[in-house]
Amino acid sequence: MWHILKQIARTGIVTEPAPSVDDDAERAAIERIHRDILVILGQALTIRAVDAGSCNGCELEIHALNNPYYNIEGLGIKFVASPRHADMLLVTGPVSRHMEEALRRTYDATPEPKLVVAVGDCGCTGGIFGESYASCGRVANVIPVDVAVPGCPPPPIEILRGILTAVRPRQTKSGGR
Repeated sequence: MWHILKQIARTGIVTEPAPSVDDDAERAAIERIHRDILVILGQALTIRAVDAGSCNGCELEIHALNNPYYNIEGLGIKFVASPRHADMLLVTGPVSRHMEEALRRTYDATPEPKLVVAVGDCGCTGGIFGESYASCGRVANVIPVDVAVPGCPPPPIEILRGILTAVRPRQTKSGGR
């Protein structure tokens, strides 16, 4: 135990200090980005994530959106447990035959106007699984898709771009929301 304590004392703190946001120009840029996102989204956007049969690679990237680096909850984007509270469905994976009916019911339970974003190569094209006796293939074969985010798995920033791309047409059609 003394050996470990000596090593800790010798090594010291190895993390970098947090970046300072004292620069007025940088602070103004951050506030402008937050304002723009809130103008696009209105007050908030609620998302129901649906795993329709994926390998969970895309789910790991979706979970990364909640970390402090991306901080989507600070931008007014929240994940919800019920499709009845959701504005958008974020669907990953090729739709397995066992999930086909569940995905349709989830889509039907989501109130209008609803948006659907297919995430990952499997959600966009069926990926390596394609269509077979066990798989319906891409999400668009089961429910209508507004935006597809390709990648295996796509990085979190691309998923965020896909979410914002899906929201922008709704914002321009309804004149501000």
